Order: sequence, then structure tokens, then C-alpha cells
Amino acid sequence: MAETSEDRADALFQALSDRTRRDILRRVLAGEHSVSALAAGYDMSFAAVQKHVAVLERAGLLSKRRSGREQLASGDVQAVRSVAAMLDELEDVWRGRIDRIDLLLAEEP
Repeated sequence: MAETSEDRADALFQALSDRTRRDILRRVLAGEHSVSALAAGYDMSFAAVQKHVAVLERAGLLSKRRSGREQLASGDVQAVRSVAAMLDELEDVWRGRIDRIDLLLAEEP
């Protein structure tokens, strides 16, 4: 089954809806980290951090690779840019609506 752009948007925004996942993404965008090093920075179990990483990975916001016994995570800048592009499109729609409202309000009755 092919993923639509709406499915992709849902996955991206669902992944970014959580504060911990946004923080993990910031960290892995700055540089590659092992999942265990990421987990050490949070007051939650290793398994909970693994689940957050898995959500980000399914959304395509980060990727993991094995190096010996470690799983290394790195952020995908291109995926983050696609989120920014989606938000830019939404902003354009709303700016257009606001401009039309301004025109309607400026018309004399």
C-alpha cells in the first residue's frame, strides 16, 4: 500500500508532537549518538527512549545503524526540511485568507 503525502504528514507531526522526541531529534541532528547515550539524558527507562527513537525512525526523521553492540542514531536534515516546507504551505494558505479578510474589511459598505 502506497503512503500518501497526508499519511507522511501525519507520521511526521505525530512524531514531533512529543517533547522528548523533539529533544531527541535536536540531539541527533547535532551529531550521531548511541541510543544508550540518548537514554542516559532522560529520566525514563531505556526501553521508553527506544520507543521514542522508533517513532522518529518510522517517521523518517532519524536513522539508526549498528556499530558493534551499539545502535547509533542520526537525524535526517532533509526530513526536517520537508516538515518546514509543509508548514510554509499552511502559512501561505492562512496568509491568503487573512489578505482576503483584510480586503473585505477595507471595502466600503
